[in-house]
Amino acid sequence: MDHIRNFCIIAHIDHGKSTLADRLLQATNTVTERDFQDQVLDDMDLERERGITIKSHAIQMNYTHGGRQYTLNLIDTPGHVDFSYEVSRSIAACEGALLIVDATQGIQAQTISNLYKAIEYNLEIIPVLNKMDMPAAMPDTVKDQIVDLLGCKREEIIEASGKTGMGVDVILERIIAVVPPPKGDPRAPLQALIFDSVFNSFRGIIAYFKIVNGCISAGDHVKFFNTGKEYDADEIGVMQMKLEPRGELHTGDVGYIISGIKTAREVKVGDTVTHVENPCTSAIAGFEEVKPMVFAGIYPVDAGDYEELRTSIEKLQLNDASLTFIPESSAALGFGFRCGFLGLLHMEIIQERLDREFDMDVITTVPNVSYRVYTNKGETFEVHNPSGLPPVTHVDRIDEPYIKAQVITQPEYLGAIMKLCLDKRGTLKNQVFLTTDRVELNFEMPLAEIVFDFYDRLKSISKGYASFDYYPSGYRQADLVKLDILLNGESVDALSALIHRGNAYDFGRRICEKLKELIPRQQFDIAIQAAIGAKIIARETVKAVRKDVTAKCYGGDITRKRKLLEKQKKGKKRMRQIGNVEVPQSAFLAVLKLND
Repeated sequence: MDHIRNFCIIAHIDHGKSTLADRLLQATNTVTERDFQDQVLDDMDLERERGITIKSHAIQMNYTHGGRQYTLNLIDTPGHVDFSYEVSRSIAACEGALLIVDATQGIQAQTISNLYKAIEYNLEIIPVLNKMDMPAAMPDTVKDQIVDLLGCKREEIIEASGKTGMGVDVILERIIAVVPPPKGDPRAPLQALIFDSVFNSFRGIIAYFKIVNGCISAGDHVKFFNTGKEYDADEIGVMQMKLEPRGELHTGDVGYIISGIKTAREVKVGDTVTHVENPCTSAIAGFEEVKPMVFAGIYPVDAGDYEELRTSIEKLQLNDASLTFIPESSAALGFGFRCGFLGLLHMEIIQERLDREFDMDVITTVPNVSYRVYTNKGETFEVHNPSGLPPVTHVDRIDEPYIKAQVITQPEYLGAIMKLCLDKRGTLKNQVFLTTDRVELNFEMPLAEIVFDFYDRLKSISKGYASFDYYPSGYRQADLVKLDILLNGESVDALSALIHRGNAYDFGRRICEKLKELIPRQQFDIAIQAAIGAKIIARETVKAVRKDVTAKCYGGDITRKRKLLEKQKKGKKRMRQIGNVEVPQSAFLAVLKLND
């Protein structure tokens, strides 16, 4: 155990975590020149295309220092706020963390957020100043920020560059010197914490774990503590560039177990693995429960694919524990699932992964947040979907979720960012100048206001310089109304939304205009209406495709033309009663892009 070091890399998005991880793997000869490629740990096509890390990746490295062989277990984590649950799980499986700060950008919002998580778990923090080879690097200024934040000495900050490999040897030596070896009792009953899992179509479910106490051998009869299911450990081993089987794993080791599990529900992230003969008395305190921020319905385009979609989402949930889902049905879209996501990027990635990895063609409804509804009878329940709202006469009040938002930016964008936050019903709590050219703003605002386009607009008005982080702060009473969208008098439940009364008229008008552009013309007029209760607040009409029935009338009395037009009008009216309006998928997504 004295030769094991478990550590993770945490940083704000785009501060060079994956590049630095590449250099560490090369320095320890974990990856050969032949197998090497940039962002070697990011094995998803999506991660490579977007240049972001979506999943945390565990890998074992061997490093010789002072004549002794050390085993270093590294977990590379995502930087985006939508994948913060991945970070919290990685931190729970480590004893130390490399805090990477970009020398050209300095401390950002996610840097602070991830640092607080690491301190909460009592991790040893090693500060690293990355991108030192860049001409725009400001080492002295950024070092001052790190000293203020961490309270460390200036000389403890390692100067490094993921691009050139500068400082990598110093980092490895510091990890061995500073990060404590894992604590645990090798003679105690087996206790191993599952921190991730993945579905393999040939081997079943592969669970990744960290052994806290005891040891495990291949072929052992084990059980999962919370589910109570028993299995044989067909194969155990460690994660290097490929899965490397081992005969035995001991306290402090990070490894994987394959036991032929086929059902996704039987493996829960945060569960404890123990022996059947000599079980541990209690489960390891797992991770915090995931709290979804944004809810949206996911429906198969073809109703017959419902069961296939369920299986696909279950397999995806294995690999992404922050995804939650429950079945639901919609009058417009049939049977599907109400899914919970950590943010809009998370929702987009899940939709993309369903398409690429499982070949599922899905429709996603308008995203919304969960509201707490209090009825006149004293009942309280949570509503994730506007169609689940009881009649207005039964509702006493509705509470909406609020967040504490932290924005770090340069002073010249202060006015525009303040205006954006205040327009979104935010309240400015305080502003602090971290340095002469960096200011931190703290707001309280409704979560519903940041769901749609807040992040994109923040980035555009600050020319990409502002960084944003948030966490929930409870519920508050709000003046909310249910906005229904009607097509030919029929409500389309997938397009309805719970919205603040002050924004309802503007939102209703804009959505009607957008739908008018997207819904194809029919043989009859289509009325698109936005309504609050029985009151219509906006209307657009998609005009009918017309045939000139009077073309064959030339000369003669006007009554001949009128007779033909009246006949056509009756046919259109009859057609409208039986006609069906097809809503294209682009209409459901259009709501997200109303400001474009």
